[in-house]
Amino acid sequence: YQRDLSAMNLLHLTGRQGVSVPLGSLAKVTESTGPLTVNHSGQLPSVTLSFNLQPGVSIGTAVDRVEAAAREVLPSTVSTSFAGTAQAFQQAQGGLLILLLLAIVVIYLVLGMLYESFIHPLTILSGLPFAGFGALAALMVLGLDLSIYAFVGIIMLVGIVKKNAIMMIDFALEAERNHGKSAHEAILEAASVRFRPIMMTTMAALMGTLPIALGHGAGAEARRPLGVAVVGGLFFSQIITLYITPVIYTYFDALQQRLARRKAKDPVRPPADEPAPAGAMARVREI
Repeated sequence: YQRDLSAMNLLHLTGRQGVSVPLGSLAKVTESTGPLTVNHSGQLPSVTLSFNLQPGVSIGTAVDRVEAAAREVLPSTVSTSFAGTAQAFQQAQGGLLILLLLAIVVIYLVLGMLYESFIHPLTILSGLPFAGFGALAALMVLGLDLSIYAFVGIIMLVGIVKKNAIMMIDFALEAERNHGKSAHEAILEAASVRFRPIMMTTMAALMGTLPIALGHGAGAEARRPLGVAVVGGLFFSQIITLYITPVIYTYFDALQQRLARRKAKDPVRPPADEPAPAGAMARVREI
């Protein structure tokens, strides 16, 4: 059959009544070009396109460019999807965002239980937006993409940056409870006394992450966004939180005192079916 295509006409097929019928009487055999195999995805014909990464190009940049090219070239009736490493990258991005939100929620709950307050954890977490801004700004200045490694660095900042506020607020709360100082005096003293340990811990973290940000050794292109995100977030948040945290602490303390005074002014009314004690009625009249 490979030498002469007309030999296909000599094939015989068995009909319904058991009669042998030659193939040439039922079909016409022609020679043309076509694919060796036809791939399907969800019972629809599909085509697989593979691509490699140039040196210095991250998979996130490649995925964005492929998606942009597909939107420009392909019609709306053709659907596209990634597979392999690109698919794993897209799935990891969605999972990391959920992980970041869960980390913030867990930290808030743990700090709320330790400080027995709903307000102080908010003061501690107030430095996270500045750390995220510093990380994104550092990546943008150096021309790096927000890859999986960079996102992991931002998640690391959630646990590193809050230590500045914890050191100041813990000292301020102790000064208020044990020495009877006001919130303004306590947080100012905390910022002054805790300045040295805050700088020591921050510099230690910066020096430990700086070699990753400089990008030396094999595979440094992949690890460098992580180091740049951590260094940029730490540096920017270190400058901002020393000034922002005391302001937010005093503001939230004033808000907490205002809510406590408003709650104390509201009289406790007894149920309608129970008579109120005379002392309670007298207190209500005095207010």
